[in-house]
Order: sequence, then structure tokens, then C-alpha cells
Amino acid sequence: MNASIVMPLSGVARRLIADQIIEEAQAQEALQLASQQKLSLVSYLVQNNIADGHKIASAIADEFGSPLFDINALSKEAIPVELVDPKLIRQHHAIPLFKRGNRLFIGVSDPTNLKAQDEIKFHTGLSTETILVEEAALTAAIARYLDDDEAAFGNKLANLDDAGLEDLDIEAVDEDSRHQEDASDVDETPIVRFVNKVLIDAIKGGASDIHFEPYEKSYRVRFRTDGILHEVTRPPNNLAPRLAARLKVMSQMDISERRLPQDGRIKMKLSKTRAIDFRVNTLPTLYGEKIVLRILDPTSAQMGIDALGYEEDQKKLFLDAMHQPQGMILVTGPTGSGKTVSLYTGLNILNTTERNISSAEDPVEINMEGINQVHVSTKVGLTFAEALRSFLRQDPDVIMVGEIRDLETAEIAIKAAQTGHMVMSTLHTNSAAETITRLLNMGIPAFNVATSVSLVIAQRLARRLCDKCAEPADLPTETLIDEGFEEDDLASANIRRPVGCDKCNGGYKGRVGIYEVVRITPQLQRIIMEGGNSLVLAEAAEQAGFNNLRKSGLRKAAMGQTSLEEINRVTKD
Repeated sequence: MNASIVMPLSGVARRLIADQIIEEAQAQEALQLASQQKLSLVSYLVQNNIADGHKIASAIADEFGSPLFDINALSKEAIPVELVDPKLIRQHHAIPLFKRGNRLFIGVSDPTNLKAQDEIKFHTGLSTETILVEEAALTAAIARYLDDDEAAFGNKLANLDDAGLEDLDIEAVDEDSRHQEDASDVDETPIVRFVNKVLIDAIKGGASDIHFEPYEKSYRVRFRTDGILHEVTRPPNNLAPRLAARLKVMSQMDISERRLPQDGRIKMKLSKTRAIDFRVNTLPTLYGEKIVLRILDPTSAQMGIDALGYEEDQKKLFLDAMHQPQGMILVTGPTGSGKTVSLYTGLNILNTTERNISSAEDPVEINMEGINQVHVSTKVGLTFAEALRSFLRQDPDVIMVGEIRDLETAEIAIKAAQTGHMVMSTLHTNSAAETITRLLNMGIPAFNVATSVSLVIAQRLARRLCDKCAEPADLPTETLIDEGFEEDDLASANIRRPVGCDKCNGGYKGRVGIYEVVRITPQLQRIIMEGGNSLVLAEAAEQAGFNNLRKSGLRKAAMGQTSLEEINRVTKD
């Protein structure tokens, strides 16, 4: 959205300006960004600490002549959350407070949210009235009353003992109608309990992948946590065939086939609304089948753009590009750099009832309601290109292509971006400039690349320093300048190093995104059409003010979020 567009001020915004709680320029910017992030103005102002929540609530109460209700005065049992679908409560940031006859009173922080009233009225069949609640209290109440199930999920993980491991609700996801043999010979309680415990430990430890690996004289299980593999256990080597058989039965593979790779999925239900999917792949090796499980958590696609680690200017470029009526956004980086989460986060922002969104993926990693997801299968002739052709016959607004792998897919995607569609996709390249040259090398005419690609994001994931044990790094100024820091910025830099404690993995806990976000400006378009190589494009992008991955990483190190060693690991040339 163009920053110069003037948004019409709501009654809430006008009152906040009149009471000098926010300025008009702040209100205009907040209205635009709140709209892009599908938030109310009140939620955006409070969540981003732009204005005091209590002052906002008091001003709104005066403006609309509505008393301010203390939601904490209601007992947990009195809140009739069962009357309204939890998705509606979260979507509209409104919670039912109490019911009187045929009237349902709902708590809101913005009384102009008429859509919440209408939709809740439609779904419940009850007449609805709004009651004003302070934003922070409302957010806490929604988390408190709706996240009981999430808490149950956490408690189940934390308190799961050996006796309950064989009773977990685990089912196969039958995507390709594979043949399943009689599992009686592998349904042994010790094996079942061991495999289930490994899966649970991986979820509790925040792992992204589980590796079951057979060797001539040993067998090991490794987790990938924060991008780094580490060994967790070594079961007896003679269990290898039985462990492989158990995992193949769980993912509905053919247990009699040991010579060819197979793919499958497992769904583990840990609460009524929370399930974890595992994407399973087997690979015949010299001493048995290596099996890798990719852990797919649907909540990763709903954590919001602010959780991804974009700088403010980078976030604005991303949001502006997404809300253009047409064009192409490309997200690039190596495997495991978070490209899929970035795309899903963008799709989640664009996922409204007004848009027709379709995605072609290989495989579909996370199911998203409201998006028409297609699982690409070359076995039956359903390629990315074929899926794209079908999308274009179904009047799409937004198209997501899991990966551009060949000229045919690239040509159709480019054509879609030129004819009124927003196209999002990924490429395996190391930088934004190399992404452009990769398209040119595929055979796409320079003019088509220059006029269709609107934004390129190159990204990496670096391990985040543990806040419990990280300590300041005593490094000479000369060393820091040699690494790429600007001398003027060193005075305020908070450069830290990992130590390690019982709360983290070697001084790190979690990961943070590092991004190079480049908007294709008229100058860059001209360089593309003139045949400029990746070095020329990278230099022009830097001169235009777009930080490369190295500079973005150094920013994260200067903020104390990660270490200089980690930045060197993920951004080395």
C-alpha cells in the first residue's frame, strides 16, 4: 500500500487525535498497517506500544457513551466461550461475556467492529450487543479462556510418562492410497513406546527433523534443533528393521518394499484443536533404511510477520509488495532457511474472503483453511506448470508456486504476474541478485523479468542467543570493523557471545531470520534489461539502500540477538 494514500479516519481515530493520545500522522500510518495486518486500530496501537491502552479505552468509552467493563470480574465458569467458534473469537478479537435470554453480550476493544457482531450473530442465531473492554485485558482473556486446550497440549507433553506412550492418538495421512501390510508383527509395545517417545521428545525439544540412521555396527537417532543436528540416542542395532517397519506402518507405507524410497505422513493428535504432522521419507542405504521425519507445526504459519525478524523497513517493503494487485515476490535461500514459513505468513495475511488463493506445492507442508492447496505429483502428470495452467482458468487473485524449477513453470508464473495476478514463489539461490540472473539463465527474456518481478527476499536462519546465559563479547574495535561493522555504530552495539546453560543448546535457543529484501526499482529494471550480471545488480541494490544479508546479519549481532560467530556461519561467501 502506498504510504501517500490517505485513509478515512474512523470515529475512534478522530477521538484519539482530539484527546492528543496520538497524532494524525500516526493515526494514518497505524490505520494502513493495521489494515494490512488484519488488526483493529486499537489492537495495533496497543500491541505496538504506540499509545497507552487504558487511555485509549477511556477515550472510546467517553466517545461512545459506553461504560468500561472489567472482564477480570467474571469467573471462568461464567464466560460462555462454548457458544462461539474459537476461530471467530480469534479472528474478530471478541469474546462472549454472558447471555441474557436471546441476547449474547460480547466483549470488544473497538465498538466499531460491526463485522464481529454480524458474524457472531449469524453463527449463534442470537442477538448480539457489544461491551467495551480494555484491549490488554481482552487479549489476556482470549488467551486465558481459549488456550486451555493449548495448555492441555503443553501439560500432556510435559507430564507424559512411559505408561501413556503407547496410547497416543497417532494416525497415518493417506495421501497416495499406498498399500499397508498387516502390522501385527511390528505392533510391539516396546517399539511403539520407543518411537512415540522419540516423537514427543522431538516436539518438546523444538526439533525440526528426526533422523533414524542404521549403520553396520550401530544405530543412531538425531534431532535437528535450531538448524544443527545432534545425537539423542543409540538404540540396539538389531532393532533397525523393526523401527523402520513401525515408522512405515505409522505413515502407511508398504512395509514389504525396502529397495525404493517412499514418502508418507503421520498426524499426532495431542488435543482437540492441536495436531502435529510429520512428513516421512525412507531411503534405502547400505545397512538398512534411513528414515527422516520433518516436523510440520501448523502454528508456524500463523505467528505473524512481526515474529519473523524483519527490520521495519524490510517489513514495509514485504507488506507493500503483497498488497499490490499484480507482480511476483520471490523468496530465496538454501534448504532449511525458512522460505516456506515466509510464504505461508504472507498467504495468511492475504487470506481473506475477497481473494481467491491457490497454491501448488511439493509436498503440501501445512494445511491452511481458505487456500486451495494442490499437491504436485509428477507420477500422475500433475506438475507445477500443469497446476499453474489450471489455476489461471479459475480466476485467481493470488498464486503460490512452491518452487520454480524449470523454464516452463517460470514462463507461466511470469505471464501470470504480468496479467493481473500476485504470484509468490521460491528459488534456491544465495542472494537477491543471483535470483534475477537465475531466471535469465533459465531462458526468461530480460524484459519479462524486469517488468514482472516486484520484490526478491533472500533469507537465512541464525541461532538466537539464550537470554539466560549470553554474555558481552570483548572484541577489539579493529576486529569488528574488519568484520563489516560501521565505526559510528559500535558505541551503541550490544555484541554478545554464547555461554551455555541448562535452558539452551550450547548458548543458543530458537532462531532469528536474517533478510535481504530488494524491491525492483526502475534503476534495477534498467540494469536487468541491459544484461547486468549479479555483481552489478548487487552493487546497485546496495546503493539504493537495500541491505545485503551480511549487513542485515551484523545488525542482528549488534542488537545482541545472535553472535558474530553465528553470522559468519550463515552468511559466509
